[in-house]
Amino acid sequence: MSRIGIIVGSLSSASLNRKVANALEAFAPEGVELVEISYADLPVYTPDADADYPQVAKDWKAAIEGVDGVIIVTPEYLRSIPGALKNALDWASRPWGTNSFNGKPVAIAGTSPGAIGTAAAQQHLRTIMGHLNAPTLGQPEVFLQFHADAWDAEGTLVDEQVAALLQVFLAAAVAHVDRYAAVPA
Repeated sequence: MSRIGIIVGSLSSASLNRKVANALEAFAPEGVELVEISYADLPVYTPDADADYPQVAKDWKAAIEGVDGVIIVTPEYLRSIPGALKNALDWASRPWGTNSFNGKPVAIAGTSPGAIGTAAAQQHLRTIMGHLNAPTLGQPEVFLQFHADAWDAEGTLVDEQVAALLQVFLAAAVAHVDRYAAVPA
C-alpha cells in the first residue's frame, strides 16, 4: 500500500483546489491511499520557535514524514503560492537539519479561474521544492482553468475531459512516488 499525502494550498472553506484534491482521492487506484495533510492550525513561523518546537508543527512534520510522497494542489495568489502554504513549508523545513521534505517525492497541480490556471504559483512552488531537495514531477503539468460547470452541486467532478486529465496526472504522480520513495535522501 502506497500512502500519498495531499496538501491543499488554500485554507478557504470554498476552495476550488479542495475540489480537485477530492477528485484525485476519488480516482485513487487500488493499492494507493491518498490522505489529506492539513496545516490549518499552524501559527506563523518564526525562528524563535526552533528551540521549543510547538506540538502542532511536530505533528505537521510527522504527517509529511509518514507518507511515501506528496501531491500539492494549490491556487495562485498574486502570481505565487498562498502565504499560508509558504508558512507551512517553512515549518516543515525547520529546525535547520530536520527538513521533512528532504528526498520526499512531490507532484504539483492547481486550479484557478484565470486563463493560465496556476502556472506562476507552480513555478514558485517548484523552486521551493528544489531547495527542499524534494524530487518534483515535471510532467504532466496541470494548470487547470476552473469552470464551475465541471462540478455538480455536491462538488463532484462531472467533466470527462478534466477527469481524464486528473487521472493521467494521478497515474504519473503515483509512478513518481513509487520511483523515488525508496531512494534515500
